Amino acid sequence: MHLRFYIDPTTGEPHIYGHGVSEDETLEVLERPGEDRQGREGSRVALGQTASGRYLRIVYVPDPEPDSVFVVTAYELSGKPLAAFRRRRKKNQQ
Repeated sequence: MHLRFYIDPTTGEPHIYGHGVSEDETLEVLERPGEDRQGREGSRVALGQTASGRYLRIVYVPDPEPDSVFVVTAYELSGKPLAAFRRRRKKNQQ
């Protein structure tokens, strides 16, 4: 899968770096998301766990080119959103 990232104009680096998320972690979740649902204005939201155990939410837009996406942002799930995601996964596994 080919990933393109939104570049933060102030830093000149991918926006995800500001949230402490790496490009490799983003790819891990997008290749095997626990959930992938429709977001706003044509975007998609993927939630999943990395190999290291972190839970991430990734907002992306599918590219017209096959197997390619534009990642808008990605950040670690915590608190109530993480608890709700875990509940949904547990419910679906039963």
